[in-house]
Amino acid sequence: MGRQGMAHPSTPTVLTGGVIGAVAGAVLPVVTWPVGLFAGAAIALYTRVKR
Repeated sequence: MGRQGMAHPSTPTVLTGGVIGAVAGAVLPVVTWPVGLFAGAAIALYTRVKR
């Protein structure tokens, strides 16, 4: 993903997961949006690699 950027097939999935995590982090009072962004991207990347 680092070399190919947006051309890599996993990039849109990971970015979508990051956005969903950031929105969830903004809504939840305990988690901040950067933590949600990182967690969402990490979960999306893990599920993408696991397949």
